[in-house]
Amino acid sequence: MGAHKASRRRFLQQAGIGIGSAAVASPLVAEAAALPVFGPTVPAQPYRVGQWLPSDAAKLDQWMAKTIRAARANPKPIHPAVEELRWLIETDPEIYMHVHQIFDGLPRTAKFQNDPKGDPQVVDYPVALQLINHVLTTAPEFDQTGLVGFPINAILNWPMGTPGGFVLFLNDRFNAKMKNVLNAWGEFLMTPESTYVLNDDPTAGWFGRDAMAAMPGFVDDFVCDPGLPHHGFRSWDDFFVRHYREGRRPVEAPDDPDVIANACESAPYRLERDVAAQDKFWLKSQPYSLVHMFGADPVYEEFVGGTVYQAFLSALSYHRWHSPVDGTVERVWNIDGSYYSQTPAVGFDPEAPNQSQGYLTEVAARAVALIRADNPAIGLMAMITVGMAEVSSCDFTVVPGQRVSKGEDIGMFHFGGSTHCLVFRPGVNLEFDLRGQEPGLNAHNIPVRSALARVSR
Repeated sequence: MGAHKASRRRFLQQAGIGIGSAAVASPLVAEAAALPVFGPTVPAQPYRVGQWLPSDAAKLDQWMAKTIRAARANPKPIHPAVEELRWLIETDPEIYMHVHQIFDGLPRTAKFQNDPKGDPQVVDYPVALQLINHVLTTAPEFDQTGLVGFPINAILNWPMGTPGGFVLFLNDRFNAKMKNVLNAWGEFLMTPESTYVLNDDPTAGWFGRDAMAAMPGFVDDFVCDPGLPHHGFRSWDDFFVRHYREGRRPVEAPDDPDVIANACESAPYRLERDVAAQDKFWLKSQPYSLVHMFGADPVYEEFVGGTVYQAFLSALSYHRWHSPVDGTVERVWNIDGSYYSQTPAVGFDPEAPNQSQGYLTEVAARAVALIRADNPAIGLMAMITVGMAEVSSCDFTVVPGQRVSKGEDIGMFHFGGSTHCLVFRPGVNLEFDLRGQEPGLNAHNIPVRSALARVSR
């Protein structure tokens, strides 16, 4: 036992997050010396989809070790949002209990032991808070084999899959403080300081050799100027919500009101018909439950028995949304929700929350737009954009009463990507063109503004 404690102290001192770390107030690190050390190294294994988190455990753990070293080399004052979260954790008895449970509940099996470099998995909230504090003034670097586009999700990767995590990450008080933390990160990503990753470094820069190989035709596809610093982008967020050049994603069949345009550059996840008003959405099959998807707004009744099409965005995707129809915006609203919740029905899921996307449409932070299509065969339809992990900023840029044309820009996900649903009333008969693929996590993107479905008469 004494040897374990000594090893923990050595690791934490080397990382700059134990005794002697003066950048963060002592309550943040008081428990860090108790960081458990698990057993021997285990082989890396593939996980994650959509290129949001690394494609194998080794890459994630290497990123974690790199983040710890960076936190040590560049100590930062604790951000007020992180301090508020710490205060909530330590003064709210229910949250304090659940925060400990998410770390104590990590399985003591080979799969969850040390990373390949021998560094311990973060299993202590003071350490997690210090890493989160560091992330708030960083921007994601490009990585060819494992883009860490969700840095806080990476820190909470294993804990969010525990039973304690299921309870904690649905807690409204905890989520309110997490929202402040994520907003603080988003504010940094909108500043010129966040452009430091928009460079031509061969492996880590977003305009370097590896990134350009992963995004062929970038300069031709997107509005940018390679002759300007950072290709003319003013911030990481400005780069992330970039526009296609005119003509690169034309609206397919713009004059045919029976054709529904694809609202996002996204991959089909699920297509479900005859959707129920209420259902047990937390089960493994994750059936849609309309009353919960719409946040109990009475308009859900319009869609009972109708159709839901869901698709997800990847890290390298275009992240703006476009109207699927010609019509008029009737209402737009946001619904507060979770940021790191996954359904327990999928077990201890190392891909969390990717395998919980159906479930997230009922519980995650999201936004809803109601559009009344000019085509009476479609009528009222809804678009629900859903945040996954720190990707929680669902930003509709249209307002009630506004006329929209099919393919028109209507909003965006900031500093991230996520999932979205198109919801249609019963009696709207649609034939979907999913490009010959089955919906699911292995599907590939369908171009935005191309034909997604056609009204069947």
